[in-house]
Amino acid sequence: MAALGLLALPGAGFAATPSTSSLVWPQALQVPGGVARLSLGSSATRPVAHQGELPLLVVGDAIEWTAIVGIPLSAAPGEASISVRTAEDGLRPLTYAITPKRYSEQHLKVSPRTVDLSPEDLARHERERKHQEVVMATFSQPLPGSLRMRVPVPGRRSSSFGLRRVFNGQARNPHSGMDIAAGTGTPVVAPLPGRVIDVGDYFFNGGTVWLDHGGGLLSMVCHLSAMDVQTGDVLATGARLGAVGATGRVTGPHLHWGVMLNRTMVDPALFLA
Repeated sequence: MAALGLLALPGAGFAATPSTSSLVWPQALQVPGGVARLSLGSSATRPVAHQGELPLLVVGDAIEWTAIVGIPLSAAPGEASISVRTAEDGLRPLTYAITPKRYSEQHLKVSPRTVDLSPEDLARHERERKHQEVVMATFSQPLPGSLRMRVPVPGRRSSSFGLRRVFNGQARNPHSGMDIAAGTGTPVVAPLPGRVIDVGDYFFNGGTVWLDHGGGLLSMVCHLSAMDVQTGDVLATGARLGAVGATGRVTGPHLHWGVMLNRTMVDPALFLA
């Protein structure tokens, strides 16, 4: 889905003021893989904000509006900017700072066939990746009423967001979600109200459900043994959508939970109390 774009403007702009309150969700953490909460000030109508060409989630009211910006794991530390349009001020840039964060690394020795895909598997993965890109471009109304999420399944966090695995000396992409250890068949529920926008069985992720919470805020749950919803279903927080499994490219049962903002995977822990 093509995003309606306002290009970020170069040069000096208004400096962004990050939120430091621990009573708001998501919590602000301006690092790669984190979330920036950028004050847009007051305006009679909701401002329109973009990161490059990507529309951003803007929450609040006429007294105080806030842009909620997902920061890619690949983002370089330093200054970044968004563009903001209001009825009163027109279009202006808004700058903010990204600080460094070092994530853990895990070095593993595994069978080469575990790492290297066959031509058939690689072709399947490429087809699925293109489909997922369409899913991830979803930006819809209405906007979410709350951004405080519920954990989709109880259990121990078995792998943290941002962990980089190195297989046989070959670095792989950082872990883009939270892994939660739970037994096969454990119910998985919606972390926020949302509409089901994709249900599928994928090579790496196995049984997968994507939820659209509005405003470019999406969540995904993977490796499911059962998927109890269909595309188009509307779920309340806590509504069952499937069950934990070990489907896809995994070694045992667990839930992989991912949260996406403006097409960027961010740390789900920032949305939890």
